[in-house]
Amino acid sequence: MEISATERQKELLAIIYHHIESSGYPPTFEEMRESLRVASNQSVVDLLGKLEKKKLIKKSEGSARGLVILPLGYETLGKPPRAPFLGGTAAGLPIEPIELSGEWQTVSPQISKFTEDVFLLKITGNSMINAGIDDGDVVLIKNEKEFISGDVVLADIDGESTIKRFISDDKPPYIYLKPENPKHKIIPATDQMKLIGKVISVLKDDHWKKVD
Repeated sequence: MEISATERQKELLAIIYHHIESSGYPPTFEEMRESLRVASNQSVVDLLGKLEKKKLIKKSEGSARGLVILPLGYETLGKPPRAPFLGGTAAGLPIEPIELSGEWQTVSPQISKFTEDVFLLKITGNSMINAGIDDGDVVLIKNEKEFISGDVVLADIDGESTIKRFISDDKPPYIYLKPENPKHKIIPATDQMKLIGKVISVLKDDHWKKVD
């Protein structure tokens, strides 16, 4: 049986949420320590460990601010879920991804239930217009390790990123990325190509729409 968060744990969870809401970043250890009015970082470490064990947050290794509130954490706080806005990517020729740190956007509870590993990207280009993804749109991407033919994916090609439809076929070129605009050419798979995530939703007129 799941044990609910204590008041002290909820206090730290709320501190993390409000810091993200106001500044765009999770708080540092020093900021959490000061907000909790404790003398040592160990008190913060212990509380974070308990929040993570209860699946209210996720900690990213190697990042001082690597804290993500999970869907259960938002539910515990009674707050709308938010996803990090990581930057821009191309729906056209692959481009170097643009980092836009410090921006988060509210997403619906239905979207947040997919996974904690979701993020937002802004689209540049028109190669996916027939899939309903236009230049300037914002898409929600879910980190994945497995893909099926027909998925709209975020791919990394030798350090550059692009949004395309992943195709696995029984005839040449067998595996490739397909644009949804006849003016653009397919991109055959290479050893340098890596699929990062699946596009699950696109923001249109302030509403999230499923990508097929």
